[in-house]
Amino acid sequence: MAGWIAVLGGLLLLAMAGLVVVSVIGRRFFNSPVNGDFELVSMGAAIAVFTFLPYTQARRGNILVDTFTNWLPARTNRLIDAFWDVVYAATMGFLAVCLIDGAYEHYRTGQTTMLLQVAIWPAIALSAALMVLLTMVALATALRLIRGQP
Repeated sequence: MAGWIAVLGGLLLLAMAGLVVVSVIGRRFFNSPVNGDFELVSMGAAIAVFTFLPYTQARRGNILVDTFTNWLPARTNRLIDAFWDVVYAATMGFLAVCLIDGAYEHYRTGQTTMLLQVAIWPAIALSAALMVLLTMVALATALRLIRGQP
């Protein structure tokens, strides 16, 4: 599932790049950029980043520093990595709760973007859901490491 979500994030980034190209061409040649392009690109890019994090965690693609643990047995290294995956999951879970709170506050106050007057809360809520997924993936990778699975 994380892989498919990452693909959707990549497609979203491509759409944002296309929007920027259309806006720049419109600004340069027709003196008519896409209205609110920076608002859409900033929300789209933020969501896209959150789509990549669960896949990166599932593939163990985050940077790992094992300089001081190379001499330890493989099982011990897996347990250390599992511990840090749990710490990562707890941190991402905390951030997910903060995003959920932020989405609720933006919904409650009706905050919108400046030019397009698009509601902000759906983008924050989607980011929160992706952070919850990241938390679950980090816990799953920790469990995999504890069980000795690659």
